[in-house]
Amino acid sequence: MPVNKRSKYRGSRTCGGGTHKNRRGAGNRGGRGRAGINAHRFTKFYLEEGPVYGKHGFVAVNRREVPTIDVGTLDQMVAGLLAQQLASEENGAVVIDAAALGIEKVLGSGRVTRSLRISASAFSEQAIAKIEAQGGQANVV
Repeated sequence: MPVNKRSKYRGSRTCGGGTHKNRRGAGNRGGRGRAGINAHRFTKFYLEEGPVYGKHGFVAVNRREVPTIDVGTLDQMVAGLLAQQLASEENGAVVIDAAALGIEKVLGSGRVTRSLRISASAFSEQAIAKIEAQGGQANVV
């Protein structure tokens, strides 16, 4: 009784691989790597990885996500920020420190309905225009 594959196939010319031509090259296994994902191995790859077509972009090694918020969202949050003492009111303007909220950049989407003085690391041009249109200030820290 054979104990392992080595002794099981002793004396056999092809070791269970069919005819002597069968185990030559990658053609025997349908290509190397991801060969055939849109052809003869389509079902296998579709089930394992989902639809895979074409290039899927470049991933920058040093990419860093910058925490952002829209100026309209900040305008809507004013009441809650004042209640939690994360913002204060001075001379009719609401003073907000974006760094205290964990925000680095203020973007310009949304409506500004009151005078805001916001301090942040960066602002978009549209955000600065909307803040200053209501008589507020955008302070880059």
